[in-house]
Formats: sequence, structure tokens, C-alpha cells
Amino acid sequence: MPMNKDRIKGLKLLKEKKIKLPPSPNKVELEVFENAYPQRDYWIEFSCPEFTSICPVTGQPDFGKITIQYIPDKKCIESKSLKFFMFSFRNYGSFAEDIVNKVLEKVVKAAKPRKAKVIGEFVPRGGIAIKVEAEYPNEVASTE
Repeated sequence: MPMNKDRIKGLKLLKEKKIKLPPSPNKVELEVFENAYPQRDYWIEFSCPEFTSICPVTGQPDFGKITIQYIPDKKCIESKSLKFFMFSFRNYGSFAEDIVNKVLEKVVKAAKPRKAKVIGEFVPRGGIAIKVEAEYPNEVASTE
């Protein structure tokens, strides 16, 4: 399918030559473009195997792998804006659980996917590894 320029008209970061990294994930908006195949379900997966952040208590670095999987509806996430969003955690103090849920919320807000899942696999510190998974829509039944 030939590229329809209207699909990408709102993208800003991809066209920029010089970009300053954002100081925190709260300052980043994910950019999206039109899904060329909204009539079918298909999975898109992003992998960030060199994810870094810092512990909000100790200030020590945390390392891990973040995987984002989603079935797009009308919009797809532009990868350069996602890269800047993920880089914005480098000097941002946050726990693993917060990071995974913040990434999921940002993906859902920007792209409004049919389904999404974010998996964070963090390198052990003190002998314990942490793996966090968050899904949209939330399929866990309420206990209330």
C-alpha cells in the first residue's frame, strides 16, 4: 500500500533533526498515526531491552526490559516518540510497578488500542528480580 501523507501529518518528532530529551515521562506525549488496517486485529510489539530508571528512595539505577504489545484500532504509536518517552525515565525516580502502569496508561491514552499489555522485567537488585505485567482492558474481576 503506498504511503498516504495524511496518515502522518500530525507527527512532529519524526521530522525534527535536533531534539532535547524530556526531563520526565510526565512531559512526553506519544505521537500516533492512522492505522492502515483498522479492519483487522494484529499485534504490534515494541521491545526496550536497555530500559533504565532510578530508584525513588535510594537513587540507585534500575535496569530492565520493557515490552509493549497492543492491537491497534484507528491509531498506531510512532516509535520515535515512544523512544523519547522511554528515555525520559532515565533520571526519573519510580518503582517498577509505577513504570509499567504509567507506560500502559500513556499507550492507551494516545492510541486507544483494542488491547494492550506492558511487561517490565527488571534486573535483580539484592538478589530479587521483579516482573510486572499490566493489561488493558483490565480483565481482573473486581472483588467489591
